[in-house]
Amino acid sequence: MLVSVPPRSLPALVVALALTFFLGIVSPVRAEVTAFKQAVAEAAHGNEAVATFYRQRGYTPIFTGQKDSRRRSALLKAFSTANTHGLPANRYDPNALKAAFKAAKSPRDRGKAEVMAAKMFVQFAQDIQSGAMTPRKIDSGIVRALPRRDQLKQLEAFAKSSPTGYLKSLPPKTPQYAALMAEKMRLEKTLGKGGWGPKVAAESVKPGQSGASVVALRNRLIAMGYMKRSASQSFDSNLQKAVQQFQLDHGLNADGVAGPATITEVNVQPQTRLSQVIVALERERWTNIPKGKRHVLVNIPEYTARIIDNGKETFKTRVVVGKNHPDQRTPEFSDVMEFIVINPTWNVPRSITTKEYLPLLKKNRNAVSHLRLIDSKGRSVSRGSVNFAAYTASTFPYRLKQPPSNGNALGQVKFMFPNPYNIYLHDTPSKSLFARDQRAFSHGCVRVGDPFDFAHALLAKQSKNPEQLFQSKLNTGSESRVNLEVPVPVHLEYRTAFAKAKGRMNYRHDIYGRDARIWDAMQKAGVSLRAVGS
Repeated sequence: MLVSVPPRSLPALVVALALTFFLGIVSPVRAEVTAFKQAVAEAAHGNEAVATFYRQRGYTPIFTGQKDSRRRSALLKAFSTANTHGLPANRYDPNALKAAFKAAKSPRDRGKAEVMAAKMFVQFAQDIQSGAMTPRKIDSGIVRALPRRDQLKQLEAFAKSSPTGYLKSLPPKTPQYAALMAEKMRLEKTLGKGGWGPKVAAESVKPGQSGASVVALRNRLIAMGYMKRSASQSFDSNLQKAVQQFQLDHGLNADGVAGPATITEVNVQPQTRLSQVIVALERERWTNIPKGKRHVLVNIPEYTARIIDNGKETFKTRVVVGKNHPDQRTPEFSDVMEFIVINPTWNVPRSITTKEYLPLLKKNRNAVSHLRLIDSKGRSVSRGSVNFAAYTASTFPYRLKQPPSNGNALGQVKFMFPNPYNIYLHDTPSKSLFARDQRAFSHGCVRVGDPFDFAHALLAKQSKNPEQLFQSKLNTGSESRVNLEVPVPVHLEYRTAFAKAKGRMNYRHDIYGRDARIWDAMQKAGVSLRAVGS
């Protein structure tokens, strides 16, 4: 008797298997196989990747067979590292899976344990490779595409590979991820020892002072690893050097004076720093893609842009990022820079035109006189012919633009990586903002502190004299476009905890509150802080 079953029809498969069993068509051995297959088909229902995997291999097990002990052991060991990576360990509980393996005496129970292991594996593989959370559900400003792997291909590759080697290959292999893992362990040991000691009670502590506040500051910096042990009660040169290094690592003005901003950072508890590191690990998994041999990396909370060549920083500049307003925060995504525009025209975004400039024009038609009024056909319109009071934000039919000039809002050069969010890097006439420690002032785009040098560095790959090439275009005063012969990936990231190539972990403010929202979501998913013994 042959039973024809559509390959994706679970009910038909179950009925067919049951019929062959109950009609006594198969031997006891085949009956066991049939019961196993039926259990796998039932348990895998609803998970297309797992169901397809077992159907394509004729329901041959990879976890519960007699020769699968190494794969079982490797999987259980990998699951036990979930806490180490800051993952929601309850999604893949090694104890529960171990108990299921142990209790699987019948073919049906083995089938259920088989699928339980497979489902946990694909969840763990996805989480540790490309993140346990879905960022867009947490914050609308995180618009990057996650590097999700195909779960069916994951299972197929795992079935053909050395289980231990394959599982070890899953986490990001970046120096940043390794440094964050090391910092996580260091902070967990700090918590195990009780933290960094009493907070500094004073509002500020300055060189030359002595007393309890100086001792508290010194002791916390010793506990953080910034100083060797000392019994000194005065703010001496050693303490000043330690304060300066601490300030550098926290994005503060390194003047060696422990003012209010420095004291605030010194008093941050290790639990907070640990949560930042765990969030940074998750963010590193979200960006677990080839960055490009040459790429531009913008860290929004650090207010810094870098050019990275073959893993090494070759250029660095300060930047200004979007204000902490709902529609002005700089989004997080990756794209590719294709060209540079020298002497750019600023086509004022619709939101700025209607929200900021239209109210001014209603009061005074000659306001923002540096901007030209443009109609739907691209023609300049005289302001005297327009009754601005007659329009609302939704009905205003004109655009505003600013021709190339030294005072242009985009400065004298912009760096284009076309994207749906109309975000790019550009120069600015507002140079004074780059002197500030906190630099969130733009409408969302990234303003570059050293735009000419940035352009020279980008063009150096295609010109023997990039400075001359750039200057020749600039001197015309007219807008011109220079294509990059080799497009450069651009990554707009958000790291409040990050490691530099040499030196300590750095921490920055969560300027948009994104990390706080991510941490809250991770806690709800089951991630928690832990203290470990030394």
